[in-house]
Amino acid sequence: MSTITDPQGGTFRLSMLLNDTRYRSMTLQVIAAIALATALFYLYSNVAANLREQGLNIAFGFLGAPAGYDINQTLIDYNSQSSNLRAAIVGILNTLLVAFLACITATVFGVLAGVLRLSNNWLVRKLMAFYVEIFRNIPVLIWIIIIFTIMTAVMPAPRAFRGDAATSSMLMDMFAFTNRGVYAPGPYFTRGIGGEAGSPINWLLVIGVLVASFFATRFMTARANAIQAETGVRPKTLWTNLAIWFVPLIALLTILGLAWEIPALKGFNFQGGIKIGGPLIALWFALSIYTGAFIAENVRAGIQAVSKGQTEAASALGLRPNRVMSLVVLPQALRVIIPPLISQYLNITKNSSLAIAVGYADITATLGGITLNQTGRAIECVLLLMLFYLVISLLISAGMNVYNNAMKLKER
Repeated sequence: MSTITDPQGGTFRLSMLLNDTRYRSMTLQVIAAIALATALFYLYSNVAANLREQGLNIAFGFLGAPAGYDINQTLIDYNSQSSNLRAAIVGILNTLLVAFLACITATVFGVLAGVLRLSNNWLVRKLMAFYVEIFRNIPVLIWIIIIFTIMTAVMPAPRAFRGDAATSSMLMDMFAFTNRGVYAPGPYFTRGIGGEAGSPINWLLVIGVLVASFFATRFMTARANAIQAETGVRPKTLWTNLAIWFVPLIALLTILGLAWEIPALKGFNFQGGIKIGGPLIALWFALSIYTGAFIAENVRAGIQAVSKGQTEAASALGLRPNRVMSLVVLPQALRVIIPPLISQYLNITKNSSLAIAVGYADITATLGGITLNQTGRAIECVLLLMLFYLVISLLISAGMNVYNNAMKLKER
């Protein structure tokens, strides 16, 4: 049998760019790149020409102008005289807040529902199947509106907490659950670095201590794993890791003088503490239960992908079912669960743009809504929105891919 090989040596001819397999793939890639660049240049030229004809130009100076509107939920100082750029930053922080909270709670709901879907208890198994089929087959926007409507209709108004004839009372005299949101005690410092109690440096120190504690516990766990691999005996790390987490943190908070501001009813609303607005709660809970139903199916598929022999071998060693699940099944199932889990986290981040339906001021509502309508800078606002969601999605994907590579089966 003869084999076909590329000719060796000889003079180069232009026809070889398509006929010779040594050059054909590169030639096709160059042609595709040139075609894509030409199309993008044509689109850009067309847009620029149309803008010039209408006397418009792309500029971002409007970001420095006063915003002229208030935002009900902010993580940083903001008022109506702040710039459009600061309003956009507030929207970005609000988007990241609800996305972060929803990713955590959706993962908890999904893992619990996915494990319970495989329960030997018929009732539990059917209830979890009912949850999955109901919540993932109804659009998330409808769940957002339903939860927000129920919350505003069922929870009492702030005036119900007023006076001796109050029909509602605060939980533990610290928490107030109203139709406008939840009011909780807010932390603040009575002392600080350089005598400034309200300095942001105080919170940066707290974050720094938490990050250092995280890496210290990772080091202690890795050291215990190495000792176990060498001697077969694993040192106990529970109390050591707890001490690493809590001792430096408690010491720092004591030095800074941590105190709590209790919300109090003043006028028509509660003042002080932390306000978790109704729109944030509705969006957070809706994204969590909706995406949790999809994650539950990913978890169920990952568990079922693990060979039953692994479970039987672990049970034969005397491990209890919950230990078999946490030590044997789930670590192997993560290799199947994580890739689709990345897509669910990206969906949560992008679905948070539906916050405008309940009045939550995310980046779409601020930059892509009010700022766009007031300034008329549609192209600039849309471009910035696209850039934000692109960057956030790439960062989430990159971070999860790093974790996915760490969990992949290491072959010899």
